[in-house]
Amino acid sequence: MSAQADAKVTYKRVLLKISGEALMGDQGFGLHPPTVARIAQEVKSVHDMGVEICMVIGGGNIFRGLQGSAQGMERTTADYMGMLATVMNALGMQAALEALGIHTRVISAIPMDQVCEPYIRRRAVRHLEKKRVCIFAAGTGNPYFTTDTAATLRANEMGCEAIFKGTKVDGVYDRDPKKFPDAKRFDTISYDEVLQKHLGVMDASAIALARDNNLPIIVFSLDEPGGFRGILAGQGTYTRVQG
Repeated sequence: MSAQADAKVTYKRVLLKISGEALMGDQGFGLHPPTVARIAQEVKSVHDMGVEICMVIGGGNIFRGLQGSAQGMERTTADYMGMLATVMNALGMQAALEALGIHTRVISAIPMDQVCEPYIRRRAVRHLEKKRVCIFAAGTGNPYFTTDTAATLRANEMGCEAIFKGTKVDGVYDRDPKKFPDAKRFDTISYDEVLQKHLGVMDASAIALARDNNLPIIVFSLDEPGGFRGILAGQGTYTRVQG
């Protein structure tokens, strides 16, 4: 109860989108269990505030469909391999969350009943109402769509109030802040500006879907300890993408 008492929660239900690379830690590939555990702890701190949480995790730490396609693999097959990579990441995150006592469901757009639930919207909503964390895996279940688009789709279907996009930097900049020390960070920016300036927050179809449904995107640093919880309590540094 103390976590709820000392913070004013600004959102009731949110979707956290992180890349597969966020789970690698300092490794060049795969899952780094201490990093997965750290992110799970961040999710738990928000869950303890009473916020209902959905998650979508990319698969780029294991396999990226576009790269496979660029190397001559047929695009549809490469994308399905990428979707399966997201299921592996989702199961890893589920294990880390349940080790912290958080009830979690992995829900896959590609049915694989032995390891996770199939996606049924009303059942997923019920899990959220019961304060279970729902990790949506396998993208949209279709090739040619990224996990960014899947995150925006699921956030809309679940009635989330915002998408939290965890990245390596604390917001959206006019250019790469790691290459340009004078890069300017936006406090707020419109969907259309993100698209026109090719700022790479999410891919264009995800931004357009968020814009059409007036779903704000909060871009923040996942490397900042307590950052996710702080923003939900109305503090911290981030960029808000909105209409």
